[in-house]
Amino acid sequence: MRINQEITAPQVRLVGDNVPEQGVYPIAKALQIADSLELDLVEISAKADPPVCKILDYQKFVYQQKKKAKEMKVNSAKIVIKEIRFGPNTDEHDFQFKLKHAQEFLQEGSKVKASIFFRGRSIMFKDQGEKQLLRFAVELEAYGRAEAMPVLEGKRMIMMIAPLKKK
Repeated sequence: MRINQEITAPQVRLVGDNVPEQGVYPIAKALQIADSLELDLVEISAKADPPVCKILDYQKFVYQQKKKAKEMKVNSAKIVIKEIRFGPNTDEHDFQFKLKHAQEFLQEGSKVKASIFFRGRSIMFKDQGEKQLLRFAVELEAYGRAEAMPVLEGKRMIMMIAPLKKK
């Protein structure tokens, strides 16, 4: 943002609370008004014709902008991804145990990254691994939905499950 003498336009549109009369002014008159109020002339919209300016305390304005940006950052949703790993030949008890953990993760709002790691020659059972991931997604339908079909990346088959939106 340009302020005071940095503004190069011959005329500016003044807006804001502390402007005596809003409208289009020559730059010299706008600077004079800002100086009489002991405030800064700040260019808000440079692309408008004529550029839109406000008379305000620039330091206070910058402080408020930073404070607003910090609040927005704090309030933004943070996505947490929890990973659950299987082998292609995971037995039923282990599968149910990992399923229970995935349900807890989805209920707390975290995404679940289910992956099957193929070691050595177990890559020959990739169809079995895919069936296991699809079964995992079907079992978790009440808690979350699969974002994509299982994808084989090197020696790992991965599937992301996102939690359902809370109403």
